[in-house]
Formats: sequence, C-alpha cells, structure tokens
Amino acid sequence: MNYGIHLKVSGDYALFSRPEMKVERVSYDVMTPSAARGVLEAIYWKPQIRWIIDEIRVLNPIRFTNIRRNEVSSKISVKGGSGVNAAMANPEIRPSMDVAENRQQRASLLLKDVAYLIKAHVQILDARMEKGEAPSPQNEAIGKHLDMFKRRARKGQAFQQPYFGCREFPVRFELIENEADLPKPDPSLLGEKDLGFMLHDIEFDQDPKTKKVKATTPHFFRASMTDGIISVPELPFPIKA
Repeated sequence: MNYGIHLKVSGDYALFSRPEMKVERVSYDVMTPSAARGVLEAIYWKPQIRWIIDEIRVLNPIRFTNIRRNEVSSKISVKGGSGVNAAMANPEIRPSMDVAENRQQRASLLLKDVAYLIKAHVQILDARMEKGEAPSPQNEAIGKHLDMFKRRARKGQAFQQPYFGCREFPVRFELIENEADLPKPDPSLLGEKDLGFMLHDIEFDQDPKTKKVKATTPHFFRASMTDGIISVPELPFPIKA
C-alpha cells in the first residue's frame, strides 16, 4: 500500500504572504509548506493525524501581478458593552462597525495562474512523541486515513473550501493516483533557483492542562527549487498529540 498522496492544486491567483512585509502584502514566489498543509486539512482532517509535506512541485511559470483592494483598518470589539461577548449574552445587542470610517486601500503583490503538485504523507499522533520517543508504526490506521482522503478528493469534497492564502482565491484540486500521470513542471522552471528563506510551519506551545496556546514560534528554512521541485525538510520541532 502506498502511504503517501499526490494532489494537484491550481487557481487563478494566490497570495502566500511574506511575514516581513507589514502593511502591503507581498507573496512568496511559490506555495509554502504550511499553505500546502492547510489545503490538505481543508479536504480531510482528524485530530489523530498530521499531514507532513514532502515535496512541492511548481507546474506553471512564476508570474506576479498587482491589485488594490478596499479593506478595513480595525475589527469589531470583542469586549465592552457593545462587543461580541456582550452580544452572545444578549441577542438584542448588535455589534457594528462603520465601514466608511475604517475603509482603506491596500496594494498586494499576487501570484497569477498558479499550479502545484503536493506530495505528502500522514503521521499518526502518538502520546509518546511528547516524550521525544519515536511513534509506533500504525500502518493500518494510516492506510484508513489515506483511503478516506482519497475518496473525498476524487469526489471534490472538502470540509471547507481550500484557498491560496486568502479566501478570495479558491483552490481547484485533483488527486493524481498513477505515477505515470504526474504532471511535469514547465520547461522555464528547469535548473536551480534559490528562493531564500521561506516559512516552514508554526510551532504552537500549548498549556498541557488547559490546551490553550501560550506562544507561537515560526520556523523558516532555506528553500531551493531544482527543476521546479522543492524538497521540504523535516519539521524542526516535535509534533505533540
């Protein structure tokens, strides 16, 4: 049994925001591993598993475009007499915000006409991983989760619509089941290209009793693309059950 999957994803636009750009959004050149994991989790997710991204294959030429969008500069307050918490306690309270007073235009540097092939596998979360021990091989359980993912992907089903960075940029996905049918990168992507430092994933530090997140730590890696293929290194932090 093959314990990995290949999923082709594509879309008209994508925005994988660089964290160093504070105001104007600027996309990475390619999809990040955390974004790829988000697409897989939108199709199939269970608390007992974790998707591990092995490889991202860039299929279309890397092209950028600029757009301007109207956004709001603030959010509706959670606390206070007219906030969200008060509205949950009293249905007569209607939290609101004057969009005209908070509207502002922001520019974004997007990717256009994108297509990727995500290669990934499933890891079963084991309580022993928290102690630094190797997880037990549970091939039967892994196979069941992969079968459920494949059934959903074949039918185009998802728990929520996957998107490329922003909800305005939906993802089209297709399960590739035969090695012979794997799409190849565009010829313009042949050769080696240094993509610089890229976000790998975010580590969440949870309180063991309350399970609330105490802190988040972003992890980066030096991304290199060879003939359109980016090999994703192992996660630099342990995955907790």
